[in-house]
Amino acid sequence: MHRKQPFKRHRFPSLIILCAVRMYLRYPLSYQDVADLLGERGVDVDRSTVFRWIQKFGPELAKRTEGHLRRASLNWHADETYIRVGGKWRHLWRAIDADGQLVDFRLTARRDAKAAKAFLNKAIERVRLHRPISICTDKAPTYRKVIREINHRYDPHFNYITHIDKKYRNNRVESDHAALKRLLGYRQSFRSL
Repeated sequence: MHRKQPFKRHRFPSLIILCAVRMYLRYPLSYQDVADLLGERGVDVDRSTVFRWIQKFGPELAKRTEGHLRRASLNWHADETYIRVGGKWRHLWRAIDADGQLVDFRLTARRDAKAAKAFLNKAIERVRLHRPISICTDKAPTYRKVIREINHRYDPHFNYITHIDKKYRNNRVESDHAALKRLLGYRQSFRSL
């Protein structure tokens, strides 16, 4: 059987391409920053080439490495924040575990119970066998209703997921929002949803 070769007909070796994609995905760098770092190592690459590599190999690399990431802990912190997308403010729902590792995120136009339910269902489906034991949120009333529905779906007589709605206990995800906004700061905003 003939194996597909993803790096065929590329001018640069696969190690250089993978190094550039990894640098961009791992660190808060622009395409020009990655091109400059490669230039310091003697590899002359244009930023538009780096952009094409990210578009072509980024999703596949993210998909292949997802299974090797460490498992999320069973205590989650969930919150939402605002970011600009296409000139409009949108809601970014995020969940991190007790170690600060990102569990999942979702970008929506509205902040309501339907969006919260879609976000938490997506996050729980992503971790599958390792559902959270507790979810710490701020005092937004949408989470209480959604977590109650999720508990009722799994077992109507037992609250599997404990909801903690103390605002001061959710500082872990609040400070993580600040780090995210620092990353997005020089990029202005996203162009489309």
